[in-house]
Amino acid sequence: MAKNKLFLLLFSFLFSLSSLGQGALKYLVLLKDKNNSPYQVSQAKQFLSARAIDRRAKQNIAINTQDFPVNTTYINQIKQTGAKVWYTSRWMNAALVEATPEELTQILALNFVKGLEGKGALRSYASMLSAARRVSKFAMEDSPAPTGYGLSETQNLMLGVDAMHNQGFQGQNMLIAVFDAGFTGANTIPAFSHLFNNNRVIQTYDFVENNTFVYNYHSHGTNVLSCIASLQTGKMIGTAPEASYALFRTEDDDSESILEEVNWLIAAERADSLGVDLINSSLGYTVFDDANTNHTYQDMNGKTTIAARAAKWAAQRGIICTISAGNEGADTWKYISTPADADSIIAVGAVSSTRNVASFSSRGPSSDGRIKPDLSAMGQSVAVLNTAGNVTVSSGTSFSSPILCGMVAGLWQALPNKKAQEIIQLLKETASDYSAPNNTIGYGIPNFNIAYLKAQIPLFEGISLAFPNPINDQLKIALSDFSTQKNYNYQIFDSQGNEILQGSISNAITFINSSNWSKGTYILKLTVNQQIVVHKIIKL
Repeated sequence: MAKNKLFLLLFSFLFSLSSLGQGALKYLVLLKDKNNSPYQVSQAKQFLSARAIDRRAKQNIAINTQDFPVNTTYINQIKQTGAKVWYTSRWMNAALVEATPEELTQILALNFVKGLEGKGALRSYASMLSAARRVSKFAMEDSPAPTGYGLSETQNLMLGVDAMHNQGFQGQNMLIAVFDAGFTGANTIPAFSHLFNNNRVIQTYDFVENNTFVYNYHSHGTNVLSCIASLQTGKMIGTAPEASYALFRTEDDDSESILEEVNWLIAAERADSLGVDLINSSLGYTVFDDANTNHTYQDMNGKTTIAARAAKWAAQRGIICTISAGNEGADTWKYISTPADADSIIAVGAVSSTRNVASFSSRGPSSDGRIKPDLSAMGQSVAVLNTAGNVTVSSGTSFSSPILCGMVAGLWQALPNKKAQEIIQLLKETASDYSAPNNTIGYGIPNFNIAYLKAQIPLFEGISLAFPNPINDQLKIALSDFSTQKNYNYQIFDSQGNEILQGSISNAITFINSSNWSKGTYILKLTVNQQIVVHKIIKL
């Protein structure tokens, strides 16, 4: 009896396998145009939220026909073939369809169809029917964190997040989209309760299954979200706990296919129309279950892959994208993955608590020679929350990216008049290795304090002078309009944003002993009543 049952189960599986061989697969169908579109730039509220329109207006970014939804007449004709339309892409002017070979033939014969993106089906039958769950791409080091504030202190302080939070910049009014493989348990973990109690999870969507529930499938998104959004004093605090969030599942961890890049594209368009300020994506793509669709290093040029194009389009619309560089630094591949190769985004590498590059952190450059990663943050042995809400220790650029993302959100909150690309440039210019960027940690490790101070340099900088510069054993501060009626105070910060000295000034010229300072870059912040002057000082 048991043998007969086993035979029937085997026969049933083989029958379903053979029948699926003639079934439907998913394709990205490219359309030729958006002719006869009912949409107009002047009526953008028909397809973009008020927040999305406002984000562009603040950055002088024009709305154009690439933002228009696809032609609905074209989509209706595709549906008439019997194919299922899963999503449409405004930016690529395309439709993700599920079609049989016969239906695909009819679709490709339509006069408004340009062709297919890529080499054919986005996901093979072999990938779809894999019986054994693959080894997870998201390795964890489950071990308890110490008591008290936990290990999140080191990862936050490295970026100056403590100073950012102390000044009240915790992500308020910023909207961050997180793309991941699932957020198991995030809706029940106490450290996230502030998000749900205050309605700050603005939207959720599962682009793999085409529904709105994202609190299952995988713990990786939960781990990532904790680096930015957690808030439980004495346990763990993320870098932007007061921000609002959109949680999108784009990754299917049961397989690896270009379909996931299409999900990334569709999610980015949804994030854009929702009006998000930042996207964090701790995902990367190089090789797939179907080797015929594998990327090569030459593809890592920021303009070849679907995901890289989507990331650049998002950046062009005023969104800051923080994207994990990848965890292939010690493997044969070695290089960054896509969409970290995209231009105008922040590809994030990983360093240890000692600020040294992590061995696993993917290296640059992009194949067209650009510095990659762009910036780095702590990604080795960092604190994350597991699905039970406990603090554990994990490693990967999956976590350096969201840790940095929250700091970027706080900096942008502090500097609301800056454009997205100005914020990125400011971070690079004030990062630890800006003067000598490399392809291990990019422009280096940024710091809120230094970036924020640099951004505040006012037009009245001429009232003071720090000299000589570079300095040796003595720094002189000269005030050209010294007055006993004013209050003068100074602070000096090292290259990591740590305050090393402070004091008041009571004379037109003040001498400061700098003989015991280490070689490097320092920031002098001079406060004159309510005015602030900032100088960059070099110690040789």
